[in-house]
Amino acid sequence: MEIERETMLEIAVSVGAVVVFVALIIGIGVTYGGRGLSSQGGVALLAAMAAFVFLMTGIGYFLAGRKS
Repeated sequence: MEIERETMLEIAVSVGAVVVFVALIIGIGVTYGGRGLSSQGGVALLAAMAAFVFLMTGIGYFLAGRKS
């Protein structure tokens, strides 16, 4: 089974975005963690999740525009 170049690009970009998100979550946990997440850490975590949603939306629009 051979995967097309476009599909490989979509997979690579999506996996890259998820890896960045996971690294960001780990970084927030290390920075603001300890016995529990501080209130600043909670805000940072919320901002990271919102940024991830916007990033994935942008990636989706970009990749959909390439197919047209």
